[in-house]
Amino acid sequence: MSIKAAPTPAKALLDPSNHALILIDYQSQMAFATKSIAPELLRNNAALIANGAAGFKVPTILTTVAEKSFSGPMFNEVTDPFPGQKLLDRTSMNTWEDAGVIEEVNRIGKDRLVFAGLWTSVCIVGPTLSALEQGYEVYVITDASGDISTEAHERAVERMIQAGARPMTALQYLLELQRDWARAETYDLTTGIARKWGGAYGIGITYAKTMFGASEGGH
Repeated sequence: MSIKAAPTPAKALLDPSNHALILIDYQSQMAFATKSIAPELLRNNAALIANGAAGFKVPTILTTVAEKSFSGPMFNEVTDPFPGQKLLDRTSMNTWEDAGVIEEVNRIGKDRLVFAGLWTSVCIVGPTLSALEQGYEVYVITDASGDISTEAHERAVERMIQAGARPMTALQYLLELQRDWARAETYDLTTGIARKWGGAYGIGITYAKTMFGASEGGH
């Protein structure tokens, strides 16, 4: 019996309504010791996913650790897309052990979670393994996370993948939310974010639109 293809997306793909995003500890003190990714690229990728999630109205949790006493403020690139949203401050290194965060996870009620933040081996591994054990489907945006060394970051990512987490990148996250250029209502949002934070891809969009008035949604 042959398989018959259908023009429908895989259930494993993300869309704006089927997951929650949890952004963890994008703070000054955590960034100072991050060496696995350049700070300007880290901030860029964090801005890309934060603006993408806000624009597509993905339910998003922003959490910090010891914000006032030690770790400092969260990156503006992460908080600006969510004006007025409360930051959930913790004492626990593992976000999943904080009752306030878990209360918000339960309020949102999504069984698919996407994580990104600092540091990969502690603040991302902890909640990822905990959520997986409790039956959640977990994705990790690896190039919007960082650690004290490349070794620490890579071993953390491997550990999470071995436990069942699914890795992805920041630009992949944004484009997976859009997925079809014919979706005119979010076309300008997606290309605008990509032009500002999408690196060489964003430069290409600017060039094509400026020189040829190009649009990916056209045929």
